[in-house]
Amino acid sequence: MDDRAALVELMGRYADIADLKDFTDLPGRVLADPVALDFSSVAGIPPMTVPLGDYTAVLRASFATFTATHHAITGHVIEVDGDRATIHAHVRAEHWLPPETAGDGPDRWLVAGFYDNEAIRTPGGWRLTRVRLTATHQENPHLARTAVQPG
Repeated sequence: MDDRAALVELMGRYADIADLKDFTDLPGRVLADPVALDFSSVAGIPPMTVPLGDYTAVLRASFATFTATHHAITGHVIEVDGDRATIHAHVRAEHWLPPETAGDGPDRWLVAGFYDNEAIRTPGGWRLTRVRLTATHQENPHLARTAVQPG
């Protein structure tokens, strides 16, 4: 059960990267270097493997415009095989834009779905090696594009 508790906490820390806007300390305590990413169901970009520093910079830029975010990750189904683990979990992620960006339209982008992640045990603890988000529902997905447009 210790591994399971550590992996649930790892997912909580993953959510905290965006929700606390901690792009300095948390990424290295949560993610492996490099990390495989698949957000194609949300952002339409192909899956890729990137250095941790590059992903941290993308996270910082992607979440800078949002006044607040909240990622509720629940229902963890975890399988541990030695120093490797898989984590299936449900997620409800809400992202709010400031009024000056949202204008007269909606200010909240909602993503509901699930994560299918992989982790490895390192000397520093468990780290995510693969993050895959499958969106099953979105509200106002155009706000994601609005948030990262220049200016």
